Amino acid sequence: MQLGQATADFLSGYFSTHDRRNKTKAAYRVDLEQFKNFAGAELALSALAGAVIEKWAAHLSTEAYSPASIRRKIVVLRVFCSYWVRRGELPESPFWRVKLSFGRIEQLPRTLTEREMRDLLAQAHRNYRSLARQYAKGKVPKTSKKLSKKTNKASCAYYRALRDLALVDLLFATGMRVGEVSSLDLKDFVVGEAFFRVQGKGGRDRLAFAVDEQTLEIQRKHRKARKRIESQGTALFLNSSGERLSTQGITNVISQLRKEAGIERHITPHMLRHTVATLLLRNGADIRVVQEFLGHASIATTQRYTHITKEHMIGALRRFHPSLTIHRRR
Repeated sequence: MQLGQATADFLSGYFSTHDRRNKTKAAYRVDLEQFKNFAGAELALSALAGAVIEKWAAHLSTEAYSPASIRRKIVVLRVFCSYWVRRGELPESPFWRVKLSFGRIEQLPRTLTEREMRDLLAQAHRNYRSLARQYAKGKVPKTSKKLSKKTNKASCAYYRALRDLALVDLLFATGMRVGEVSSLDLKDFVVGEAFFRVQGKGGRDRLAFAVDEQTLEIQRKHRKARKRIESQGTALFLNSSGERLSTQGITNVISQLRKEAGIERHITPHMLRHTVATLLLRNGADIRVVQEFLGHASIATTQRYTHITKEHMIGALRRFHPSLTIHRRR
């Protein structure tokens, strides 16, 4: 079997038995196509040796890929080789002869300041309250004149303002990934128990709890408005066409709120996840609790946030530690 055919067969066979998100499937496809183009589609699968893999890693390094990106591509190739060992096309994985060093991978999470987080939430609240007052007084915006009082269109300005508020509040309250929020269905919000069923990364499903009463009120209000929307879909969050709001759509919502709030730097939905995780640890939450909260498979992933909280702690100690004043009095 040649590498080109092996790649195509892997992509169709592996994902038929392994439940992965579309984003993961796309990444596997891109990485394996890239390796196939490097090694040659006509290379015999049995000739895939450790030397080829090491040359591939060296090539990626010369192309200025980051250590994290190189590691991801190598992991994909390792899964590919393991698959063909299990299928009997390879007698053994070529990786057992491979020695690779990816260098130091230090990618600290980017977070919002507490002021920026407050401003973002406040802007979403202002937008919603403004529209809610107009609808309460019967002053429906011109763009929504044809809508009924029940605001049963996803394009309704009132629904969009409430949806945007629910989105930004939920991202911060639960630390969900943007893809997890996009994938939520109406049934996933269990109102009586105050939690969301989350389809986690790598098939690791979990429950996301909302503990703040204001957050719960916002989510209940959004769900009630969403159920009045005329849509054939089951998604909890809808775009203006009445279809599931995509991850890019959520990104656009955060970007627009950021501009309206006067926050100058670029903000992504994932930064809200980083922010709540950092603040939880800073406020004394146990790291194992934060691991469960975020849905991390390994606590090593959660420990990235301790670097940020450590810097905050050191800064506070340098300002307030009593030894600083005691030493000065000698």
